[in-house]
Amino acid sequence: MRLGSGTFATCCVAIEVLGIAVFLRGFFPAPVRSSARAEHGAEPPAPEPSAGASSNWTTLPSPLFSKVVIVLIDALRDDFVFGSKGVKFMPYTTYLVEKGASHSFVAAAKPPTVTMPRIKALMTGSLPGFVDVVRNLNSPALLEDSVIRQAKTAGKRIIFYGDETWVKLFPKHFVEYDGTTSFFVSDYTEVDNNVTRHLDKVLKRGDWDMLILHYLGLDHIGHISGPNSPLIGHKLSEMDSVLMKIHTSLKSKERETPLPSLLVLCGDHGMSETGSHGASSMEEVNTPLILISSAFERKPGDIRHPKHVQQTDVAATLAIALGLPIPKDSVGSLLFPVVEGRPMREQLRFLHLNTVQLSKLLQENVPSYEKDPGFEQFKMSERLHGNWIRLYLEEKHSEVLFNLGSKVLRQYLAALKTLSLSLSTQVAQYDMYSMMVGTVVVLEVLTLLLLSVPQALHRKAELEVPLSSPGFSLLFYLVILVLSALHVIVCTSAESSCYFCGLSWLAVGGVMVLASALLCMVVSVLTNMLVGGSASRKAVLVISGCLSFTRLSLNTWCVPSAGSALDRGPQGRTWSSLIRGLRVS
Repeated sequence: MRLGSGTFATCCVAIEVLGIAVFLRGFFPAPVRSSARAEHGAEPPAPEPSAGASSNWTTLPSPLFSKVVIVLIDALRDDFVFGSKGVKFMPYTTYLVEKGASHSFVAAAKPPTVTMPRIKALMTGSLPGFVDVVRNLNSPALLEDSVIRQAKTAGKRIIFYGDETWVKLFPKHFVEYDGTTSFFVSDYTEVDNNVTRHLDKVLKRGDWDMLILHYLGLDHIGHISGPNSPLIGHKLSEMDSVLMKIHTSLKSKERETPLPSLLVLCGDHGMSETGSHGASSMEEVNTPLILISSAFERKPGDIRHPKHVQQTDVAATLAIALGLPIPKDSVGSLLFPVVEGRPMREQLRFLHLNTVQLSKLLQENVPSYEKDPGFEQFKMSERLHGNWIRLYLEEKHSEVLFNLGSKVLRQYLAALKTLSLSLSTQVAQYDMYSMMVGTVVVLEVLTLLLLSVPQALHRKAELEVPLSSPGFSLLFYLVILVLSALHVIVCTSAESSCYFCGLSWLAVGGVMVLASALLCMVVSVLTNMLVGGSASRKAVLVISGCLSFTRLSLNTWCVPSAGSALDRGPQGRTWSSLIRGLRVS
């Protein structure tokens, strides 16, 4: 089969693009996504496991809090609150952490540690990718399911003041907002005053359900002079005063509402020792997360040390707190201390809703989900939960009921941890199989192009593609068999969960045929070059020997026979004609 140089080059470029695409698909794995899109409306919540009982809960639980206030301080490191700086510059916050009605956590932010991806993780519970670093410069509207979207759908009134990134991500979601730009890094005063000036008025009002404040000043100071600047202390003191004002106001208003309020203090990311952020150092990744509410009153001697959690856990926790569905793409788990004071049946209901959501996400994104330890734990937890419900409906107060409930609780928490880890790993790990397939295809095409350059330089050149020779066919089928065997081995391994293993055999077979054909072409071109090169060297040796014998005795014995493999000269002329020319001269 002959191909023109233009056709050959076009085919090579197309296959090269395909190989690069396959490699990138492995290098940047597809994010974990639910097949049910947010715009399609909310799915009915999973019913409580009934185990044959006539009574079960089929609706979402009621909200736990009447109002939620989120204070997000940009670039707030965990040691700025839980370390010596917090003790010195944030005394009110330190008191709440050590003795007040609060739960404290160190929330780990996955890289990239820049603002837009971190807001996305906090509100959706999903893990953003490095492509979001580019979007951070001009954030498009967020189409994924989120706590903000669910709150607006439920009729919650949301007010926002601060970094305008929120306004871009959630357009038309706020009943009132005032955005500030983050590009004037030298401004660390007015950028925060523009947020605080609204507080007195909005805290006196009762016409909102959710208030979000995003302060940028601390981040700007870090960029200017680093985390050890004296300005850091002044800014932390300012933020402590803001937190005290909000907390005092919420406590005074709780007498008028049947439910308590929830105040959340968090950071989107930290800052390095040079004041920058974006990477994965401990200073950039670890952020404080403090949940403050009168519902978290502690008993005397109750010491609560900050626990390590994931930043993606915030979305599921806020959804449960507001009585909303958990965002569909969330890989986070409920922060259990928030519901620890509720009755056992409610605790199990909250945990069941979270595990059902994570198990659905696992089923839609992991082909071998049935083998996942988290999925097996979930099924076991659900069966035990059904048994507990049956026992609860028969006898509401007994030691057996309490012991079984505690066992179901531990089982659910273990399942949540394993499911969340499995889904997070699915997003973070490289798909080595896809990367290797893409690399092989790219290298084969590059090798073929390099070997064919001398023959393809002219516009009208033609290249021979040996598709029908017996040697080609034998090698071709042998390579396909080897690749098929490797594919089966990789995809049947317990740890394997890759893109190619989820494709149909038709698509996988097409890639195998392509890779096998390219390998055979490379081998064929190399063989022709070696055979052709040895024939040319043999011809040169014969002619040079004849010429050195004597110029006058050139006879036909040293002229190769016409049409033979050696009777080939430069520029299309045969060695026979060249010798005859020499005789005449």
